Amino acid sequence: MPVFLTILIGQIFVNNFVMSKFMGICPFLGVSKKMDSALGMGMAVTFVMTISSAFTYLVYQYILVPLHVQYLYTIAFILVIAALVQFVEMFIRKTSPELYASLGVYLPLITTNCAVLGVAVLNMQNHYNLVESVLSGFAGGLGFLMGIVLFSGIRERIEFNPIPKAFQGFPIALIAAGLMAISFLGFQGLI
Repeated sequence: MPVFLTILIGQIFVNNFVMSKFMGICPFLGVSKKMDSALGMGMAVTFVMTISSAFTYLVYQYILVPLHVQYLYTIAFILVIAALVQFVEMFIRKTSPELYASLGVYLPLITTNCAVLGVAVLNMQNHYNLVESVLSGFAGGLGFLMGIVLFSGIRERIEFNPIPKAFQGFPIALIAAGLMAISFLGFQGLI
């Protein structure tokens, strides 16, 4: 149980993909203007990270390793992730056309989201078993979800404050993201 708790807390707070590793910044900055779209993107990324962690573990352990072609893991992982993102995109398009429209181009970009690929590679490098890989992917997704929702709340509040003209728009968003990243450094000694 301590290993699972370490993975959970580590991926959400200490090794947060967005705030500590700076992976997945494109959707983090692009979709965080409104809370609804940030929540939808965070849930989609969490789902893809969780499922892709399981599938990439299986592909690596039961296809790449027996065939002695472990060096092809990047290509194999990207193919698995791309297929899962297509599934998520079709599901969101059918169930929630409003969310699909609000996510726009950022939904297919989950395929190239380095946080999704990063969790699969880190699971492999840390020699996690299937359960640990799935937990790592889920916790990494929760960390991404938490980061994008918190940042979205900050960006919504910033819109109603008087900001000097030079900092309006994207510059103040980058400053807020930097301050959030600094705040996550406080978790570095936790594990």
